[in-house]
Formats: sequence, structure tokens, C-alpha cells
Amino acid sequence: MKSIRKRRNGYALLFSASICLAVWLGATFMLEAVFAFGAISLIFLLLLVRQSRLLYDATLIWDNRILAVPSALISMPGRQMKKDTEETVVSTFGILIGSEIYRWGLDGVHGVRLHTAHIDQERMYLTFGDAAQTMRVELLHGMTQKQAVLDAAQKLLHETGVTADIIGW
Repeated sequence: MKSIRKRRNGYALLFSASICLAVWLGATFMLEAVFAFGAISLIFLLLLVRQSRLLYDATLIWDNRILAVPSALISMPGRQMKKDTEETVVSTFGILIGSEIYRWGLDGVHGVRLHTAHIDQERMYLTFGDAAQTMRVELLHGMTQKQAVLDAAQKLLHETGVTADIIGW
């Protein structure tokens, strides 16, 4: 989430600098440069709005977290990648893996949904996706007590409607 916030702040700084340059060049009657910096300002504004939405989504996921773990293994049909990030957060609204956000439940019946959750003694496996693509995330959860696992499974059921299969406890 820090990287998303840092990128948003960078876009805000670049946007304000380009606006100041466009105004200054407009005052000195350099019209070609004003149009160029105006176009650059518009691009930075669009990037700023996009990054602000990402930060809002990340904050929503962070504030409603069910489980936070240090790393994740993401697999899709045909490829597999490991993400060692500052933190992976599973939430009611999606999953935040470093600076990548995977949201579920936005587009109604046809959108991305959390399909299954499996919890064993070392890992939690989440499968989510839509009709076109399915992803599987493997999280090293670090829970050592059965009650913590049952609490996480209860939160998943209550918040997402998905019953977690608890294996080996």
C-alpha cells in the first residue's frame, strides 16, 4: 500500500508542477509550450485519478482484512509466480498482494468471485476468478492454534459467503 500511496503522491506533484509551468508559460505568451504542458497536465491528471482509485481500493481492503501474511504464491493455468512482498492481505473485498489488487464481487454475477478456500496446517489456498480466468493464491498463514484457524474460516464465511475447508486440524 505504501508503493501505491507513493506513486499517487508522485503523480500529484508532477501534475501540480506541469500546471504551474503551463500557467507561467501562458503568462509569457509561449502558446505552443502552453498547449504541450496542458496536454501533459491532462495525462498526469488521469494518472492521478487512476492511482487515487487504486489507493482507495487498497485502503478498503486493508481496513477490512481477514488475514495478513508476508508472501504469496500465485498460480494461473499455464504459469506460476511467487510474490515476496511486504505483505499480502486477504479481505472481504479482495486481495492485496504488494501493490497489485485483485477485487471480487464488483461486477455482479458475472464478475470476479472468490470460489474456494482451503486451510491446512501451514497454508491457505484461495481460488478466485471469473468465467474467462481463474487464479489460485497460496498463502503461508502462520496460524498455530486451531481457534485462530476457525476464526479466520468464520470471517471468510461471514464476509464472503465462502465456506473454508479446514484440512488436518
